[in-house]
Amino acid sequence: MGISSALAKDTNTAPQKVFNAKTRKLDNGLQIVVVENHRAPVITHMIWYRVGAADEVAGQSGIAHFLEHLLFKGQKHEQLGTLGPGEFSKIIRSLGGEDNAFTSQDYTAYFQSIASQHLETVMTMEAGRMRGLDVPSEDVASENKVIQEERRQRTENNPGALLDEQMREMLYANHPYGIPVIGWLHEIQALTRDQIFAFYNQYYAPNNAILIVSGDIKAEKVYEIAERTYGILKPETIPPRQYTSSPPFKASPSITMKDETVRQPEFKKIFRVPSFRQNKEKSLALQVLEEIMGGGPSSRLYKSLVIEQKLATSASFSYRANNWSDSTLYITATPAADQSLLKVQAAIDAELRKLVKDGITDEELSDAIKRMQAAAIYARDSLSGPAMVIGYNLITGSTLDDIEYWPRDIGAVTKEQILSVAKTYLDPDNPYEFPPVTGYLVPEAGEEQ
Repeated sequence: MGISSALAKDTNTAPQKVFNAKTRKLDNGLQIVVVENHRAPVITHMIWYRVGAADEVAGQSGIAHFLEHLLFKGQKHEQLGTLGPGEFSKIIRSLGGEDNAFTSQDYTAYFQSIASQHLETVMTMEAGRMRGLDVPSEDVASENKVIQEERRQRTENNPGALLDEQMREMLYANHPYGIPVIGWLHEIQALTRDQIFAFYNQYYAPNNAILIVSGDIKAEKVYEIAERTYGILKPETIPPRQYTSSPPFKASPSITMKDETVRQPEFKKIFRVPSFRQNKEKSLALQVLEEIMGGGPSSRLYKSLVIEQKLATSASFSYRANNWSDSTLYITATPAADQSLLKVQAAIDAELRKLVKDGITDEELSDAIKRMQAAAIYARDSLSGPAMVIGYNLITGSTLDDIEYWPRDIGAVTKEQILSVAKTYLDPDNPYEFPPVTGYLVPEAGEEQ
């Protein structure tokens, strides 16, 4: 049976779950999700906290990311043990594993990939730093300098990153998503140990987290270990999440970034659109539209700009569904050597007008859905992928059923739904209440024309 036939059977008769995940909640509020995969004797262990840069106190940007760094700098817990600076990662490496962490606007996550026999060691250490962070003031001060340098290298010295940062600030006026996750440099410099630990004590608690384990382990074993590690931690009172809102705007802003280090101009346009949590139907339609417009060399945008018109060397159309608040849709393109940014922009607008006027074809819809459903089926075979997919979505407001039955829901998207979101959010001649922000990245002596 081919992929298409299998998908039709899966989606048109009895819908199958993607991961067959099992879940349980501890008495202290910690949600546990387990995806069993016994193909190799390894596991991925992830702990996701429902707190990110958007939850920071005004004027204290960068705390969530700073805290992520500090969780590797030491912990002390009466029952779960003590680790000095750097010991956490040293132990993981000594056992043949790897670990890391990342911070976003809505969440902070920590993960380890390691042989399944070491799961209890990993869970004991991770539970220990959930409520036992212990970092001397001098280490906080030294890490502040590390983060400042990280910002200089990744943002201050990167004109493309600076452009994106300033475009997001315009797009999300009076909204925390307009503040960079790493923080503004002057606010990072002013952060204190007391401020960071107050943030930690308020949000790092079992009832504000999701534990996900994917790999060669039985769910009951995970629950058993979790009870004696995470289960001994007390819940905390978590403040309700209340993001500020942006007022509607009529102007369509644009920004030009000129820098002598720019070797290749770039065009960017960022739209503000609904996330999955805000509107499931619209989000699913936007996901299918992303595949049609930007899903590789055969997509509409790439075929038109790169292959047929030869105006650009690259073109992309990407939508991020998993945000707690409003999501973003990016359109980017790099002009060919003899072409201008404004010609590329005009061609993109022409494609959007065509989309708004004529919609998509039955064939485009069918092919996109089949590709997306096939990708979901292949995701079952990944060892670390399920933990990431489930974590990104659960932590931003999706349910486990939303994730498990995503192929079925994608299969129900219609041409009319896609045309509706295109008209509402992407019409160049009738902007949404939050108009898109256009960005031009050019050399120091360059112009958009």
